[in-house]
Amino acid sequence: MSLNVLFITLDQFRGDCLSSAGHHVVQTPHLDRLAAHGVRFARHYSQASPCSPGRASLYTGMYQMNHRVVANGTPLDNGFDNVALMARRAGYAPALFGYTDQSIDPRTATGPDDPRLSSYEGVLPGLDVELDLTQNFDSWREWLRKKGFNVDMSIHKLLGSEHERPVDASVSTFLTDELLSWLEKQQEGWFAHASFIRPHPPYSAAGEYSTMYDHADVGEPIGVGDEVHPFHEIMLSLDATKAPTDPHELARMRAQYFGMISEVDAQLGRIFDALEASGQWENTYIVVTADHAELLGDHGLKEKVGYWETSQHIVSIIRDPRRSQAHGTVVHRFTENVDILPTLCEALDQPVSAQCDGLPLTPFLEGIEPAKWRDSAHWEYDWRSTLIPLYEHGSPWKRHLETMNLAVRRSESYAYVQFADGDWLCFDLATDPTWRTHVDDPAIIAREAQAMLQWRMRNTNRTLTDFLVEDGGVGRWPTNVSWRK
Repeated sequence: MSLNVLFITLDQFRGDCLSSAGHHVVQTPHLDRLAAHGVRFARHYSQASPCSPGRASLYTGMYQMNHRVVANGTPLDNGFDNVALMARRAGYAPALFGYTDQSIDPRTATGPDDPRLSSYEGVLPGLDVELDLTQNFDSWREWLRKKGFNVDMSIHKLLGSEHERPVDASVSTFLTDELLSWLEKQQEGWFAHASFIRPHPPYSAAGEYSTMYDHADVGEPIGVGDEVHPFHEIMLSLDATKAPTDPHELARMRAQYFGMISEVDAQLGRIFDALEASGQWENTYIVVTADHAELLGDHGLKEKVGYWETSQHIVSIIRDPRRSQAHGTVVHRFTENVDILPTLCEALDQPVSAQCDGLPLTPFLEGIEPAKWRDSAHWEYDWRSTLIPLYEHGSPWKRHLETMNLAVRRSESYAYVQFADGDWLCFDLATDPTWRTHVDDPAIIAREAQAMLQWRMRNTNRTLTDFLVEDGGVGRWPTNVSWRK
């Protein structure tokens, strides 16, 4: 019997927002249930934000410094392998429910009028689109219209008014209904990518989930520290990234976010129940992760920007039904979204592409501690996108945009942030896990900076570096050479 694969992404889902992770208020019984029958990775991180860069790392297994998707709208190089193409090589027809936010490589466009050059919400190559939730969410709009709801508004307002409609009209319900209908028609050996937009803003939970959490119970975010870096000051000045300063509005934002989490958790419960009822639960490999997290008021900010941990620490649960010996375990080693593709490669008996910077999580799924594993997590952030339309391009001397990015190495005790303009930050996490206590010991700073440099040097693109053109080809062949025996 062929293995089924259910690959789920929950957009902007913080890694601490699980009741099984000890969250003080959020209730996620169905994700907790999956964790009890799988493996939860407690210190799992996205490699970039916002959506397109984070998903590029997830889908290709590559760090941003290698795939170079730096913004919503940066093209994904068509030469890269990805999770959908790998699934096709394994004999699947991977189906998409939702969106992937991967912009078309302009070298493959049909011309300047190709509509795919006008939206970053492109589809990852290799996926068959079963439900398209991009741009105006036309299919959801039509579904709502038939139910008698007013849908003559922008998609932001439509999503932002979910609290005014019952749960059975939510965008997450719609996606779940479509997925369940598709599953009823499938024989063994299917691959589905369910890409839920929630708990992504606007901060508006559907139906009763909008009032599920009392404002008095949602807790306080991490405050702004005494020392504020110039980059932080800029983020605090922008409407798109500064959190509400009014306590009521801040509490409302947090309550709605928690409500969105519990609602999408309930939708996952419907899917898990259907798999059990159809007898497919024990033959379905399930991955749940996110593209990035949400600051939710931490450091005075919202959304997913900068170097802060709560912008990149995300949910990650994997259930391999064939490896029950590790079910119910929690992994506290540093794991990353670039590990997901190599893990799925091994699950489907496919070679791990040489482009992958991540490592298979298979040993953890078998209950085995790997002999070698990373001692830190890494992510990057690039903010050049707003200036690209205004910038003079073409001259080889114009490199100002290349200074508008940063990289982070987060180890057990420290977090080191390197800015491309030469500035840096170093936080003492052993003393203060909130990223507000700075390190002033030059020896520690130098050691952390060297570790950052080593990470980058060891992970430069290796697609062809272990291959020699001699004797018909020697070494590690690239994955997509179809004629090689």
